[in-house]
Amino acid sequence: MQPGLSVIVHGPDPQGHLGELLDSLTAQPFTGAEVIVAAVGDWARQQAEQRAAEDPRMVVLPLPDGTSDGAARAAGADRATGRWLHFVHAKDGLPAGALRAIADRTAELADTADVLVVNHVRSTWQTAGRPGQDGRYLAGGGRRAAPLADFPQLLWVTSVLGNRIIRADFWRSRAVSDDLADADFGDDETYTALAVLLHADEIAALDEVAYEIRELREQSLPPMTTAQRYQCLERYERLHRLLAARGASEGPRAVLYDLMVRDLLRVFSRSGMPEAEAREFFGRASEAAVRWRPEHHRRPAGFEGVRHAFLEENAYTKYRVFQAANQKRREVRSVVAAGKRQVGAKLRDLRYHRALTEPVDPHLAVFSAYWDRGVACNPAAISAKLAELAPHIHPVWVVARNKAALLPPGTDHVIPGSRRYWDVMAKAKYLVNNVNFPNAVAKRPDAIHLQTHHGTPLKRMGLDQVDFPAASKGLDFDALLARIDKWDYSVSANSHSTRMWERAYPSRYTSLDYGYPRNDVFYSATAEDVRAIRDRLGIAPGRRAILYAPTHRDYEAGWTPRLDLASLADRLGEDTVLLVRGHYFYGGAASPLAGLRRSGRVIDVSSYDPVEELSLAADALVTDYSSIMFDYANLNRPIVIYADDWETYAKTRGVYFDLMAEAPGQVAHTQEELAAVFETGAWRDEAARKALTAFRRRFCEFDDGRAAERVVRRVFLGESEESLPPVVPVDERTPAPTPEEATA
Repeated sequence: MQPGLSVIVHGPDPQGHLGELLDSLTAQPFTGAEVIVAAVGDWARQQAEQRAAEDPRMVVLPLPDGTSDGAARAAGADRATGRWLHFVHAKDGLPAGALRAIADRTAELADTADVLVVNHVRSTWQTAGRPGQDGRYLAGGGRRAAPLADFPQLLWVTSVLGNRIIRADFWRSRAVSDDLADADFGDDETYTALAVLLHADEIAALDEVAYEIRELREQSLPPMTTAQRYQCLERYERLHRLLAARGASEGPRAVLYDLMVRDLLRVFSRSGMPEAEAREFFGRASEAAVRWRPEHHRRPAGFEGVRHAFLEENAYTKYRVFQAANQKRREVRSVVAAGKRQVGAKLRDLRYHRALTEPVDPHLAVFSAYWDRGVACNPAAISAKLAELAPHIHPVWVVARNKAALLPPGTDHVIPGSRRYWDVMAKAKYLVNNVNFPNAVAKRPDAIHLQTHHGTPLKRMGLDQVDFPAASKGLDFDALLARIDKWDYSVSANSHSTRMWERAYPSRYTSLDYGYPRNDVFYSATAEDVRAIRDRLGIAPGRRAILYAPTHRDYEAGWTPRLDLASLADRLGEDTVLLVRGHYFYGGAASPLAGLRRSGRVIDVSSYDPVEELSLAADALVTDYSSIMFDYANLNRPIVIYADDWETYAKTRGVYFDLMAEAPGQVAHTQEELAAVFETGAWRDEAARKALTAFRRRFCEFDDGRAAERVVRRVFLGESEESLPPVVPVDERTPAPTPEEATA
């Protein structure tokens, strides 16, 4: 039986939203629809195939990376068999009940209706499900389908394809298909959304929310090009010609005219064009305004009418004066508001701003890690490789005063807030951090900010914490965005991280899919290195070492021990050493752990750095939700997940995937289960090996031992992407020897 509705999900997976959209579709059990996923790129295909395996309505249509939106829509439409087509962009959403509402409304429409226009909500990183203004236009349409001439206000409905459900025969008709196949306009969604209304014989309306527009942050999108600015002009020229060819009445022509003027003035005012280009664009827009102005058209009232008049008169200078006056008025209001806060500059700020006027030092790099804790993590690995490949670049580390004494001998460093600190922050060509630099640090145009991150995200990060107050704890998201906008590069260890960073930290930085430099040591360490680390830790040869590294709980006011270590050590026996990296392991002499500590069966490694050495020393890892699991997986050694509170953690902190379904090994929910995993040998049985193999392929994707080299060559030496060492496939890598192999 022919389905009534074909939902065509199209595009790549922008900022990790496709999975949410597909999940919302599978949660709507309506059977009268088919779902065609025109998945652009491997990541989108994988997301779609995972859901299609559980939803028989879903058909995956894989498309190569770089396929345009227009081509993806066309491919999806060609595959669709439904009477009505609903184009849903991969970044957007479908509210609960949308499929049923659309199907019910289209089922009652006669074949003379070509398009159904529905209402929508709009979501940003700040707000979810915000109603728009389209209801006032849709309500006037009533329940009947009618020509556009009867309801020209429908042209004001937000111009996206997702709020237009289109009859399949109409979409494939000669006039429409030829128009939308035009190479210059096939990818222009605004043009397509308006053109289907202009072509339609009858249009129906549904004042019910059946679509969610997810508005990506502007700063995460490529800036508008000159060609795109003029395409906006050409779009409306073509639409007006289309209306004229169809002999449209003055109603639709007047609304389209007002739409055109509004959009052209927005492009002119907001795009920051150079003076000569701005003057030329304004002149061409003025010509269009004069050419297409309906005979009896009346300008809007107020400021908008003044803007219309200036454009129609080609009064560029007057418009600029008017624009500047409005800007000045806004600035005065802002200054008055700011006057209630302290705005005077301190001596430190004066020094820093003075230093910012001096030339950038191309041979100076500033490094920091974990909020100035010292030489660590990805920045440390990059700095070490820098000394090898680019010794002409001098590294200076930002280190808190109480950590300075712990630095490796000879480390050039500055203390935050000191005079030299502000001097190097102002002059450094390169600024490298695994978190963010303070808000006060300016982004110079010729400086390069490299964000290395310090883990693979299981828990929600950045803007994705908005809905999880236990995790965000009053985080200033606007300030966070300002810091993100300073990034030039973002280092990633796997495709999952790349997508989640794009989503959690939306801006225009370049993702470096090179692997985590701190994990290079997992492929370069030798048997001698492993023996030396274990010797430093006091692990006797032949003993099994288990690293226990739990993560922090945002929902807890303090630290709650998750395991009875004394009992666990007794169960695991004399030949097992527990390396415990946790904040609670500070018992007194009377503690049951005291004797275990003296015998070396439990070793507190909470303050031991670098953590990579602990991983190299361990035969196995026990963790809960800590990102150490993603790094440790590079060693291809057993990982056991101890998840005694997974449901609580997932609900309060928010997670990006279900660790229980995609764990890197055995999962224990109680201490009894955890002890049994080791007593029975399940920690390294065939099931555990298979789980670890799948986990490594997904999350150790780019970690092959040469990440730091790629970063240094690309960022500091300016080498091309093509010249960098290619990533070695996971199954072809040889990690560092295990402790057992190292002592053989």
